[in-house]
Amino acid sequence: MQQWMQVGGHGDPGETDPWSIALREAREETGLDDLGALTPAVERVPVQIVVVPVPAGRGEPAHEHADIRYGFRTAHPDRAHAESPDAAVRWMDFAAARGEISEPNLVELLDRVEDLLDASGR
Repeated sequence: MQQWMQVGGHGDPGETDPWSIALREAREETGLDDLGALTPAVERVPVQIVVVPVPAGRGEPAHEHADIRYGFRTAHPDRAHAESPDAAVRWMDFAAARGEISEPNLVELLDRVEDLLDASGR
């Protein structure tokens, strides 16, 4: 879609647990096998649920998509690498991420994640 997006994806056949799907997708897309809950308090708890517009493409008409968004952490952000050569992946701090994004719902996600970390005493 040629825009900054958080990692994520869709469930595979037979998958029904949103947390497990998000964790699997995030690990696949970043190459970070140690990803886990941002804080113990938010394990399996969405940080944000949002409905976003998706433009037409890949044979699909324009539609809306529901995102269930979680916060993950890693001990090795420098090891992040894209799942495919046509995807750019990098771990960013909050200031860098805010400089890259303009979508209001993603700015809200950053604010929520930062607030969670501040509350946990990061």
